[in-house]
Amino acid sequence: MNFKAQFKHQLHHNQPLNFTGCALELFRYQSEHNPVYKHYLQQLGIKPEEVKTLTQIPFLPIEFFKTHEVKTDMYEPAVTFYSSGTTKQSRSRHLVADLDWYTATTRFIFEKFYGPLTDHVVLALLPSYLEQGGSSLVAMVDYFVEQTGQQEQGFYLREHDKLLEAIKHARQRGKKVLLIGVSYALLDWAVKLQGQEDFSDVTIMETGGMKGRRREMIREELHAHLKRGFGVDTIHSEYGMTELLSQGYSKGGGIFWPGFTMQVLLRDLNDPFDISPTHRSGGINVIDLANVDSCGFIETKDIGRMHDDGSFEVLGRFDNSDIRGCNLLIG
Repeated sequence: MNFKAQFKHQLHHNQPLNFTGCALELFRYQSEHNPVYKHYLQQLGIKPEEVKTLTQIPFLPIEFFKTHEVKTDMYEPAVTFYSSGTTKQSRSRHLVADLDWYTATTRFIFEKFYGPLTDHVVLALLPSYLEQGGSSLVAMVDYFVEQTGQQEQGFYLREHDKLLEAIKHARQRGKKVLLIGVSYALLDWAVKLQGQEDFSDVTIMETGGMKGRRREMIREELHAHLKRGFGVDTIHSEYGMTELLSQGYSKGGGIFWPGFTMQVLLRDLNDPFDISPTHRSGGINVIDLANVDSCGFIETKDIGRMHDDGSFEVLGRFDNSDIRGCNLLIG
């Protein structure tokens, strides 16, 4: 069994996870076997054998996924995920070696937060992602729908009446209902509903992003509209992006917890190499152990706030960065 196969087996079978040990092990391997990352480290003058802590690890700027094939070892991708954008040429590409690895990881993470998928009916309002194609979010939700064994249709473009009937049908069968949607699509329906239906037993989960369909809102304003329209007390959120195979989830208030294969570190807003656990706000860097086939150390364009318990908030994005991915609310 080669390194990557052993590493994947370790992540999914050995719990609790020694995250720091796994991250350093992955860093040493990718510093040698990922040509793009290896060259990046060489340009920085980094000697991998001298890296002993997570804060010493250089993080690959996320823009490299637009301009390079970010792969560890040689493989033909099973699927290529694309970020939001107008053309494939301007969209980030994540070359995924093993789709089953991605979907299994997403299931592990989701079920640690929300329990077995078989207890749920998953319904999705993701029109722009469906229309554009190549979305990792759509692949994840499609897998979730399949795993639930549900009778109800999973994806909806703008068929709100059919979606309402699906919710009622799932409710009659005693299932937990998860409605996951891009922000503007959920908001469109919430404005239409105006609290006229009872969704108090439905988990409403937004993935962020107005995609140019509506004006950008701070999270508090968006969630206030959604809570009023759907008649719920709490709005859940998912944090993920094309370049990551792991997710974080918020069960309310925009406070995210990373999945077990993921850790968030903050960098100084003016010095990308100043990474410290003492930073309470700054640029979000993500260690994603699930990115074993690409790069597990990503410097995102999100700005965040860290809490002492390991949870985090997404405050906004760096100036002039693309409107893309999930949870791109400006705050």
